[in-house]
Amino acid sequence: MNKREMLHAVAAGLGTMLWPAQAGAAAEVDAAVLPLVQPVVRHYAMLVHASYSDSLAAALAMQQAIAAFLAQPSADTLKAARTAWLDAREWYGQTEAFRFYAGPVDDGKGPEQRMNTWPVDESYIDYVRDRPDSGLINNPKAPLTKAALAAANIRGGLENVSTGWHAIEFLLWGQDLSETGPGERPFEDYVDGKGAHADRRRQYLAAVTGLLIDDLRYLIAAWAPGAKANYRAKFERGGLESVRRIIIGIGALSRAELAGERMEVALNTQDQEDEQSCFSDNTHRDIVNNALGIENVWLGRFRRRDGSLLQGPSLRDLVAAKDAAQAERTTRQIAASIAAAQAIHPPFDVEIRGSRSAPGPMRVRATIDSVLAQARELGAAANAIGITRLNMVKP
Repeated sequence: MNKREMLHAVAAGLGTMLWPAQAGAAAEVDAAVLPLVQPVVRHYAMLVHASYSDSLAAALAMQQAIAAFLAQPSADTLKAARTAWLDAREWYGQTEAFRFYAGPVDDGKGPEQRMNTWPVDESYIDYVRDRPDSGLINNPKAPLTKAALAAANIRGGLENVSTGWHAIEFLLWGQDLSETGPGERPFEDYVDGKGAHADRRRQYLAAVTGLLIDDLRYLIAAWAPGAKANYRAKFERGGLESVRRIIIGIGALSRAELAGERMEVALNTQDQEDEQSCFSDNTHRDIVNNALGIENVWLGRFRRRDGSLLQGPSLRDLVAAKDAAQAERTTRQIAASIAAAQAIHPPFDVEIRGSRSAPGPMRVRATIDSVLAQARELGAAANAIGITRLNMVKP
């Protein structure tokens, strides 16, 4: 195991260190809590559906911008497609608070690995510096349909990513070879006669974008209201077990994923390959939006894409019914984590460089420490309502 593999393993292990590994909701729950459980679970399901719906709407706008770029490649249409990708990521990043409890996105059949896997071995998809003929795009025998790209994803290695947000990101920005800015893929890569295999590059980008849309629609269907046999119907009948899963989702995102995999690993390696959105230099926003997603769930509140506010019974309300002081401590700590994340300077790959006492690493370290404190408060909040044993990796 090399240094990077060891750091990733440590980050993954953080998830099981927060509470005992044997998971389960306590048998005895305070009477003050029970009447609130069902309203909280139902509102959470509503919030999840709304969040994925807004993510789809933004992704459809991105797909439209990409289609316009592919129809008429130019500097302006490429810029518009990149802007649409950045906007769509704002909405998807908040949905990651719905992961880590074997729900529709990341159970055995879920699409998460197709949607958001990273880091990406760029040479698996397309040319890279000093390897002009690498990748699926430059292999005329490789089919570029949605089904073929889905089958190729992480085939032969975890970094052999062929689909999802970061494959699209790479196709729009190209390799990030700059010390201070994002990738600079020229629009000519998509122009026949100027970019090698431009036709296949256009086909690939259209297909991988369509696949992402399909996967978002799958998640919306799983959480759609009124269905008798989808995941939401089962989840809404789950009572305190569903509350446990909600807390696992935001707790695992807090500790194992956000503090560990997404910041601690990158800070320790100081390697651009360990930042999530390395091609676009958008990692700082990934961190902020993950933190916002956690707050959305805790407060039962989501500011929608049209500006309206969805708000209802929340985990905070549930905990406050038993321990108002603990609910307030958790609320304050989550807000502090968002503030710390917002203080990180872009680009993230520059922010993580230098000694531990340098301003950039100190800002990232402050965010890690805040998110770890947040995870501890979430554990205490769970204990307050009678959920005493949680596994922060899976239910």
